[in-house]
Amino acid sequence: MTRDRRSGAARRFAGTHRPAAVALITAGVLAIAAGTLPGTGTDPSGAPAPIVTRLEEPAKPAVPARSATERPAVRPVRLTIPRIGVTAKVAPAGVDRTGAFSVPPSVDTVGWYRFGPALDSPAGSLVIGGHVDSAAAGPGAFFRLRELDPGSALALTGEDGATRSYVVVAREQIPKDKIDLQPYFATTGSPRVTLFTCGGSFDRTARSYRDNIVVTAVPA
Repeated sequence: MTRDRRSGAARRFAGTHRPAAVALITAGVLAIAAGTLPGTGTDPSGAPAPIVTRLEEPAKPAVPARSATERPAVRPVRLTIPRIGVTAKVAPAGVDRTGAFSVPPSVDTVGWYRFGPALDSPAGSLVIGGHVDSAAAGPGAFFRLRELDPGSALALTGEDGATRSYVVVAREQIPKDKIDLQPYFATTGSPRVTLFTCGGSFDRTARSYRDNIVVTAVPA
């Protein structure tokens, strides 16, 4: 995977199936600023492919001081998408030592990019990536993500026990070598949820799906 330096916090969600990154890979997922989102899938050998998204700078951006009236960020812990039968645990995800976005290896667990917006953040894209499938474990949490249409409902439950509802407004299938991750990992703009996984045909040489499936949802 090559590094494609870009301004902003995002890169390509292009993916390679390297063990240890979340896979929008054969197993499934999602993207980040200035990096490459490897596929969210697993390679035919059975090992989940890592979802690789490289960050422009340090994995951990500085956290701005909060005002006395600002609500604290709430970590998402469960994702529910009735339309495609998803009820998945959400685990915090960061980057590995190479700067790649690292999603949980289990195909049943999805990863929340913890250096971006959280639940109840006043602006920006809350990013969640998940595996599409695995030769060893079978379909992943986001195996049917490509079936979501505008109007579909999804919900995120926070560590505070409260559930927030969202409605899908867009579903895209984008070649990994064409995707611009910056808009999807933005910390500005209206609050929204971005779900990533892998899709399209499988490149056996690169051990990765060629496309990313990207779903955008807004508060209902």
